[in-house]
Amino acid sequence: MAETKIYLNGVRAYGYVGLLPEEQILGQWFAVDAVLTLDWSAAATSDDIADTYDYRTAIGTIHRQIQTGRYKLVERLAGAIAQELFTEPRLGHLHLKVIKQPPIPDFQGSVAVEISGDRTHFSPTPASIATPEAKPAKKKSKPSTLTAHA
Repeated sequence: MAETKIYLNGVRAYGYVGLLPEEQILGQWFAVDAVLTLDWSAAATSDDIADTYDYRTAIGTIHRQIQTGRYKLVERLAGAIAQELFTEPRLGHLHLKVIKQPPIPDFQGSVAVEISGDRTHFSPTPASIATPEAKPAKKKSKPSTLTAHA
């Protein structure tokens, strides 16, 4: 297998990810850069889209995750994008950078999270794709009953 890469740069979408109430209510713009590693060497000679990965699918995945995911952490958004991208069986490795400009007073820069790995690092689960992870309910502990022994 020849290792070949597809680069997606500056994929932008508006979403509602962040710890601050403003981020959850008003939202903000996100940008994603991705490098998809797979074998598309057959497409170099066949000129057939079936021999490669249609990057429009990856762009749609990135847009959908940003627009519909309601996460507190950018790290979780990056993980959700990676998990959904790895549903493509030909994808061997992924390098992903998610960038946002948080509404922090006196800060005009951006914040970015970068992840890299293969499918063993990002195994998708139905509950984690396109929706925030469900957190298990905390169990209420019963007060312990102490028994005195004489």
